[in-house]
Amino acid sequence: MKLSVVIPAYNEEGSIAETLQHIYTTLQKYNIPHEIVVTNDNSKDNTENILKELQKEIPTLVYYNNISGKNGFGYAVRYGLERFTGDCVAIMMADMSDDAEDLVKYYNKMLEGNYDCVFGSRFMKGGKVYDYPKIKLYINRFANFIVRMVMGIKYNDTTNAFKLYKKETMEGLKPFLAPHFNLTLELPLKAIVRGYNYAVVPNSWTNRKTGISKLKIREMGSRYFFILMYCFIEKYFARGDFKKKW
Repeated sequence: MKLSVVIPAYNEEGSIAETLQHIYTTLQKYNIPHEIVVTNDNSKDNTENILKELQKEIPTLVYYNNISGKNGFGYAVRYGLERFTGDCVAIMMADMSDDAEDLVKYYNKMLEGNYDCVFGSRFMKGGKVYDYPKIKLYINRFANFIVRMVMGIKYNDTTNAFKLYKKETMEGLKPFLAPHFNLTLELPLKAIVRGYNYAVVPNSWTNRKTGISKLKIREMGSRYFFILMYCFIEKYFARGDFKKKW
């Protein structure tokens, strides 16, 4: 099963090379057929030139410049999700916060159980976070608690982007609504509401060492709330119209 890894990148010259080399060498070590799809989201720094050079040493790397005219995390991810060619697709960050060894765990779990999705949790036994800013951690835990209560689910890390979906699952989650970081909430909640089966495995997260986080919490509150309410309405009022067709 071919694995695609979609990575949005905006001004990531300080970390993109290390990230892609780490993913490539790890997937090569385990002989996993794959492609690495990077969306350069109109970066103003040297990100694109670095990607060009990396293609010489990473034959599975393909990158696109987001020329849709709409920029931002969600749009960049969606640009990649419309262009990957694998049988399953993971979303990872460009800042080395996600561990490719965890990606291998996701992939193997999907194969073993034939799951539609594999989600990670940094907040279950075996999960770890390193250098997580305290304010963001408190907000994350509170937001995920609200999601669990509103949606009636046990999964406790919906807001983390790092997840794996089968290609057919991703098709079943369209059309995408979220243009920003709230896409990270839309995808797993839609998958759960629409009846796709999933497994949860522990994963780790490490705070970026270079560059600036693109997530602006003050700007995102109402956007996350919109997606949460949409998925709530779909779960309880859509009468199964969007459910997975078994």
